[in-house]
Amino acid sequence: MEHRLDTLRGEASEAQSYRRIEGDTQAGLLILCDHAENTVPPAYGTLGLSAEALGRHIAYDIGVAGVAERLARTLGAPALLTRFSRLLIDPNRGLDDPTLIMQLSDGAVVPGNAVLDAAERDTRIARYYAPYHRAIERAIDAAMAAGKPPILLSLHSFTQAWKSVPRPWHVGVLWDKDDRLALALLEGLQALPHVTVGDNVPYTGKLKGDTLYRHGTARGLAHALVELRQDLILDAKGQDQWAERLAHVLRGVLGSPQIARRLHAIEHYGSHTDGCRKGP
Repeated sequence: MEHRLDTLRGEASEAQSYRRIEGDTQAGLLILCDHAENTVPPAYGTLGLSAEALGRHIAYDIGVAGVAERLARTLGAPALLTRFSRLLIDPNRGLDDPTLIMQLSDGAVVPGNAVLDAAERDTRIARYYAPYHRAIERAIDAAMAAGKPPILLSLHSFTQAWKSVPRPWHVGVLWDKDDRLALALLEGLQALPHVTVGDNVPYTGKLKGDTLYRHGTARGLAHALVELRQDLILDAKGQDQWAERLAHVLRGVLGSPQIARRLHAIEHYGSHTDGCRKGP
């Protein structure tokens, strides 16, 4: 009985943590969406924030879940999307990162995170953060067992302006030391008409302990993070358009035997954040 209860608790945590879009492990691609929803579990109320605040970028990456879903189905690739707000706990941060659970985000105080003891921190890790990362590990292991190390593509979105200064990029590619996927994506995106592409902007891919560091850098898998400007993907039309653009670029990348051969190899490049060097 006790084992059965533990199993049920584990299944409940999995359901609260993430959802999976099924796909072919032989597709050679795993799509990740760390900030898919602004959902806060009922036990936490609204974390003391207004509905307006929870609808902002501080709570999730607006529009990107729709792109991830469409891209996964277009390419027949598996995808994992979180089911909780990053204000509860940010799955794209290392466990020792001080921004793992934000008390202040973009000028907004998060009352529900103001007083946080070790037990509550551990609870959020166990119920939300850890199941998502275990699911990523399982998806990678399944692809490896099928004989095709997967490329990891993480999708995010960014605001169209920062402190009232417009951001000119439509899309950005973030990466660290492993340039295998990033350079191929940059080349493909830059070939698209009327698209302004940023290289490691508006953020940087050099973040120790984040999702791609943990599952890409550490395991030697080719990976990159794509940032889409939010005003371009607010509705279904924009999400369809960008999913098709990304699908077009990825088909070109994965369809090139020379590029794909490197992308599906295990190569350890390390990270600028830890001073590692490329090894065998």
